[in-house]
Amino acid sequence: MKVHISTYGCSASQASAEIMKASVRDSGHELVPEKDADVVVINTCTVKYTTEQKILHKIRSLGEKGIQVIVSGCMPEVQLEDIMHQNPNAHILGVNSISRLGEMLDSLSSAEGSVKVFLPEPEGFQMVPRIRYNSNIHICQLSQGCNYACAYCIVTVARGSLLSFEPGEIVEDVRRAVEDGCREIWLTSQDNGQYGTDKDVLLSELLRMICQIPGQFKIRVGMMNPFSVMPILDDLLDAFEDGKIYRFLHLPIQTASDNVLENMNRYHSISEANTIVERFRERFPDMTLFTDLIVGYPGETDEDAKKTIEWVKEYRPEKVNISRFTPRPHTKAWDMRKIDSRIIVNRSNELHEVCESVKLGSRESMVGREVDVFLSKPAKQKGMMARTDSYKPVVIPECDLEPGITCRVHIYDATPGYFLGKIVEP
Repeated sequence: MKVHISTYGCSASQASAEIMKASVRDSGHELVPEKDADVVVINTCTVKYTTEQKILHKIRSLGEKGIQVIVSGCMPEVQLEDIMHQNPNAHILGVNSISRLGEMLDSLSSAEGSVKVFLPEPEGFQMVPRIRYNSNIHICQLSQGCNYACAYCIVTVARGSLLSFEPGEIVEDVRRAVEDGCREIWLTSQDNGQYGTDKDVLLSELLRMICQIPGQFKIRVGMMNPFSVMPILDDLLDAFEDGKIYRFLHLPIQTASDNVLENMNRYHSISEANTIVERFRERFPDMTLFTDLIVGYPGETDEDAKKTIEWVKEYRPEKVNISRFTPRPHTKAWDMRKIDSRIIVNRSNELHEVCESVKLGSRESMVGREVDVFLSKPAKQKGMMARTDSYKPVVIPECDLEPGITCRVHIYDATPGYFLGKIVEP
């Protein structure tokens, strides 16, 4: 069969797509562009309403064209009826079942009606073949699920309770990737900070184990919630001292109002989130901070929104993912009274302007500096994409060195997405 895989959502979803692509190849089928496919796998995300609607439209339109559709990812776990309403002939691959894609493709020619495969626990996420989006980057998923229940979050419902993968399997998965030539390791899950709370090895110890793997590579630790970082903060700071780990913190605060945090069922206060940021910056002054913010959550007042804006001005995150609140089914927030959409748009626009101003100041402060960078992957246009120790992106247009090398560069300019550098010392 001629198969295309279309992926939405987070880096964990991207990792699943890489595994599914290899499954298509290894089962004797052909990966093709969507226009040439007779089977399209839609690897879904349902965090946002707009993404959900885009996916449902795609499921329906492909079916109307007579193309077979396999729906995987989070949506089948929580919105199966919506999927089948759009396309009664759609085939379903549960979020734990990505390793079964090859078998499903083999069965389609003789199948009558919709084929559905749901596994109770994740299978085939570690030490399996992949076709990577970038041959220099390996995305390693640490766990499946989450033990918390934020009032707006549908992902916890879709992926279930936390199940941490075995630390030995994770280390072996990364070791094989480094041997394959990967120079950047992305550690991902629904919340990396929770890793191992259902086992004996917590995230800090897992990082030490990964850092002991021989080779020239860097580790990007993905999103961690404040409430999962606080219990391991001291050990986590010590683990981040290893030179293989980027000084990069993705800490979603969602709002700077304690009242809204309580309504969100977020399990942390803003002072605790601030403590984490301050402790990281004390230890690593050049640390890069990413965060996520939700605008217009039910009950948010003008004063609450102002607190979030003031927080951005004070803590100056380098990147902010802003989401306008939309209710998701199966969540506590689904039935909450909504704020007028015009108010949400105005608050979102104001917050966006402040975040852009902060980002501009951060970019300008880097120009003219000399910094050490790690060569990560070829740049899109020419040269090499590199990262500073704090994960800031630097494109070196005139560079013929290989990924995995550290060199010193002069930052001579900045674009909206990255810095421009020139090598001064290999």
